[in-house]
Amino acid sequence: MNVEEKFLEWKKANLPDYLRSQLDQLGQDPEWIKDAFGQEINFGTAGMRGRLEPGSNRINLFTVAKVTEGMARWIEENGPEAKKRGVAISFDSRYHSREFAEYAARILASHEIQVYLFDDLRPTPELSFAVRYLHTFAGINITASHNAKQYNGYKAYGEDGAQMAPESADRLFNYAQQVENVFELQPDSLEDLRVKGNLQLIGEDLDQAYLDALKEVTLDPELIKNNADKLKIVYTPLHGTGKMIYDRAFRQGGFNKVVTVPSQSIIDPEFPTTKKPNPEYRDVFEPGFKLADEVNANVIIATDPDADRMGAAVRTETGEFKVLTGNQIATLMAYYVMRSLKERGQLSPDYEIITSVVSSALPFKIAKDFGIKSKYVLTGFKYIGEEVDRMNKDGDAKFLMGFEESYGYLFKAFARDKDAMQGALMFAEVATYYASRSMTVFDGLQEIWHKYGVAYEITRAIEMPGISGQKKMEALMKQLRQDHLTEIDGHQVIKFQDFQEQIESKNGQTTRLIGFPKSNVLKYFLDDETWLSLRPSGTEPVIKAYVGVNQPTIEQAEEVAKAYQDAIDDLLK
Repeated sequence: MNVEEKFLEWKKANLPDYLRSQLDQLGQDPEWIKDAFGQEINFGTAGMRGRLEPGSNRINLFTVAKVTEGMARWIEENGPEAKKRGVAISFDSRYHSREFAEYAARILASHEIQVYLFDDLRPTPELSFAVRYLHTFAGINITASHNAKQYNGYKAYGEDGAQMAPESADRLFNYAQQVENVFELQPDSLEDLRVKGNLQLIGEDLDQAYLDALKEVTLDPELIKNNADKLKIVYTPLHGTGKMIYDRAFRQGGFNKVVTVPSQSIIDPEFPTTKKPNPEYRDVFEPGFKLADEVNANVIIATDPDADRMGAAVRTETGEFKVLTGNQIATLMAYYVMRSLKERGQLSPDYEIITSVVSSALPFKIAKDFGIKSKYVLTGFKYIGEEVDRMNKDGDAKFLMGFEESYGYLFKAFARDKDAMQGALMFAEVATYYASRSMTVFDGLQEIWHKYGVAYEITRAIEMPGISGQKKMEALMKQLRQDHLTEIDGHQVIKFQDFQEQIESKNGQTTRLIGFPKSNVLKYFLDDETWLSLRPSGTEPVIKAYVGVNQPTIEQAEEVAKAYQDAIDDLLK
């Protein structure tokens, strides 16, 4: 069908009142119609994400239904055992998340697929844990992570608890495209499906199992017992799912001086205290700064609404707070973990730390100093999960830590997605360690820089919304592949990597880039030890531009990194 035919189909459909009202209002704009019905919503690296609006290129009850019907047919293809193992489903605090989760549960269970539906909102990592704990065949999480209130999304998980592998995701999406009329789907009610036994509610039983697993994250109970009272932590769930589990997680970990930000502990899909509930942005910490001054806290921990990302702000020597980057947080935690294990004689050379090709190299420099392995993978935590599975299968390494610059961390592989609860506990232990030495966390970061050199990285998301934006991204990446950059901001490109064409060019010699699946990522290495990378997001209408610099001081590093980011902005205009 063309755009007009799709639009008319939706106009004739039996829509919920809120969707009908939106369609009548937004449908007055021809440009909106072209964008909302011009294509199927992208099913990217972690499922799909989009604006909460009517249309085939949006997130709504019917695009969720279509993909879920595709999942049901994919599971049926895998046989009776797959149907019996079933699907775990969770959701976050966003508008319509519960509605979408329950409708997905009804569709699956109507196919006689066993469904385990959380009774209320839960963190993304707990859904990953639930898939593994219940041995389900797949998982679904209704969430748009850190996006603004106008968005929602759909994350699909494989049986390993990691975000679904590309082959399975493609198979699922192909089945979804075969659904001829999504408006004719008539799943049974939740009540009927529970009576039939195809749908089971889960909640506190999984909470307790997940909390038991979280006990293994912290490394030094004696350190915590003797020093945790030396610091006070302010915590904010940013109106989201972290609220469901944080208190018991911190308390059982030995951290009793944790104070929550009241205004941000209200479950609210409006996210009223911030424009975008992303823990990399300083504005989300503003209520926390005020509270921290009132209670004399020196660490603030924030988790995004689905609690897979964790950010932190720490006091500096001036008494002001500095919001740390995801790479800085990872560096602090990686150094502490390696140092702690080495001191106890538990750090062996077969330990491995894993990160993405657009994350900081500093933890790898630290890993080399401690004599352990390191591994780069593509962006997407599923690739970290795949490496964990590989090392377990081959027996050639032991998982120490995985991280991404986008505020994602994992220490214990009982979950296979980034886990802000694990990150929060480990960061609290790091803060306790420095408190035991009468140091702040920022003092500790400077100590690491003094020993290993200052590495600083920043990421900028350059928005290119709509179908026109997607075409612009495609054209830009194509142009950059045709006309290779030889210099950026006055510095020479000495090495170039193209992860889609799987080539590496250095000193005029081009070789194959081994060990990575194809991905739309370009990375440049410059003559001043700077690296830059460009990657269209798989779930958002943005090109992400990454810059990593090495300079003598953090002030110089921040200045140089900003200059490179400005140069990239000019390049992409």
